[in-house]
Amino acid sequence: MSFDVNDLRQRFPAIRDSEALFFDGPAGTQVPDSVVEAVSRGLVEAASNVGGAFVASHRSEAVVRAARIAGADFLGGKPEEIVFGPNMTTLTMAFSRAVLAGFEPGDRIVLSGIDHDANVSTWTRAASDFGIEVDWIELADEHVQLDLATLEGVITPRTRLVAIAGASNAFGTVTDLRRVMDIVAGSGIRVFVDAVHLAPHERIDVASLGVDAVVCSGYKFYGPHVGMLWARREWLDVIEPYKVRPAPAEAPGKFETGTPSFALLAGLTAAIDHLASLGEGSTRRARLDSAFADIRSHEAALGYRFLSQLPDNVSVWGMPSMEGRVPTFAVSVDGLDAVEVATRLAARDMCVWAGHYYAVEPMRRLGLLDKGGLTRIGFVNTTTDEEVDRLLDALTGL
Repeated sequence: MSFDVNDLRQRFPAIRDSEALFFDGPAGTQVPDSVVEAVSRGLVEAASNVGGAFVASHRSEAVVRAARIAGADFLGGKPEEIVFGPNMTTLTMAFSRAVLAGFEPGDRIVLSGIDHDANVSTWTRAASDFGIEVDWIELADEHVQLDLATLEGVITPRTRLVAIAGASNAFGTVTDLRRVMDIVAGSGIRVFVDAVHLAPHERIDVASLGVDAVVCSGYKFYGPHVGMLWARREWLDVIEPYKVRPAPAEAPGKFETGTPSFALLAGLTAAIDHLASLGEGSTRRARLDSAFADIRSHEAALGYRFLSQLPDNVSVWGMPSMEGRVPTFAVSVDGLDAVEVATRLAARDMCVWAGHYYAVEPMRRLGLLDKGGLTRIGFVNTTTDEEVDRLLDALTGL
């Protein structure tokens, strides 16, 4: 592996200066010094709006340009296909309305029963407003996999779009996006991927996947709260977004309502550079390829360690091995509800989440929504073997 985890942890002020064990990466990761410094510099050096004739405005333009290039390297697209917003939910809300406004009443979209609500309610609300019909990809089994055969079953000549998560933020299940693309091949159906939970764990290459749009959030991969959307330029060009009259008429700017946070865009670039610094290669894309190969290996080892030593009083909902999943685990503990589990772990300085974590649809389908949901534990590339062992000891003692 090209990075040492213990050395890596020294880059993170919250990890370095705290006794806390951060198993809450699915809700947002900690940030390294380089991101903190980039945001701080941006607040000073890029505080003016773009489009001016003066130096400060030019600096802000340079920050935006650098962020688009970094975003393209991160997702595999082109800089002119990268759109920014305050967060993934806001971006998806605006994008979904703009997309569905161009459909005809009676057209159909397909959503996934495993998704975060930011990729469910955004589309269902817009579909209701525009008379668009909604079909569903169902859950296959107790391992919380998607039954992609149900996707084949619901596609009709009126199906225009599939919106689907790359990975479940609740259960860690990874979607077989290549099979999705095989199913819709030649149909003209657009595929929109919520990659918020996939982006911290897997290398994303939109050219290889063949999808039409991917959305993610910087704060899930060691950056600030910035949403980032990639979509095919030919699709962006024909969508008419909701915007004010002076806003740019061309993509990607026409999708970016209002003044962005230039400092946070500087931080997003720094986060991508941080990830690239964990790998090797002559270009940022090559270094990201290398880094994510090592990240995947390290996180898989953590996951195997956790699953192989799980105490008898703890049950994992989802895939029972690391095949087809990322190291995010929704668990239940005998005799305790999710909040009590999280509270007892918090007393030991262990950060985990309880409830549905906005994964309303899968929790509802599994009959867990009205029972308080589950406790979520997530590992990332700064997690160590020792931390996993301490967590296992704590779970045993609950």
